[in-house]
Amino acid sequence: MSKTLNRIEKTYSAVAEVYAEAFFDEHRKKPMDREMLERFVREMGDRQPVWDFGCGPGQTAKFLKDAGQEISGLDLSEELLDQARRLYPDIPFQKGNLLDLDFENASIAGVVAFYAIVHFTRDQVEKAFQEVFRVLKPNGILLFTFHVGGETLHIDTFLGREVDIDFMLFPAAFISQSLKTAGFTLVEIVEREPYPDVEYPSRRAYVFARKPSP
Repeated sequence: MSKTLNRIEKTYSAVAEVYAEAFFDEHRKKPMDREMLERFVREMGDRQPVWDFGCGPGQTAKFLKDAGQEISGLDLSEELLDQARRLYPDIPFQKGNLLDLDFENASIAGVVAFYAIVHFTRDQVEKAFQEVFRVLKPNGILLFTFHVGGETLHIDTFLGREVDIDFMLFPAAFISQSLKTAGFTLVEIVEREPYPDVEYPSRRAYVFARKPSP
């Protein structure tokens, strides 16, 4: 595993319990989150399987399940997954790496990944998109979110714990081009301003992308 992935896993393992407590109901406070996730459920219909990549303590998977979507979750941190299994025992969760997915080609109908690329370098973002494209079935849908910008923010303290991690902000043009290079079509990016007193004050973006049919 790369140095970056080790750092990500170590960070979230250290804050797993407080992270779960802080974010378990975050979508309740974010109407655009709810709108986009509900749209994803409508567009997926009854196609399966569907995965939440970078699921953390399971809050997005839980929202989707409550909205009628059968869902499984995948994350790098076993400690975060323990929190997810404790909170939502009716949802399957497993450990995995977004840069090297342990799934067959064209085996997944839909993927949600909320802020799963926030610690990745640009090269890793491109690799992650290639991996998601590989495992999606033709006409499969990817919905993910990212912080809009161009800077890298180094964080020494997170949720009251000492950490050593970078948060990456990306220009929308880079994300769009990387998705198209990976093979995705119908790339749609919807941006919004941050919700005051709810989240970090960075501009946010939701992305719908589709793997084309042969």
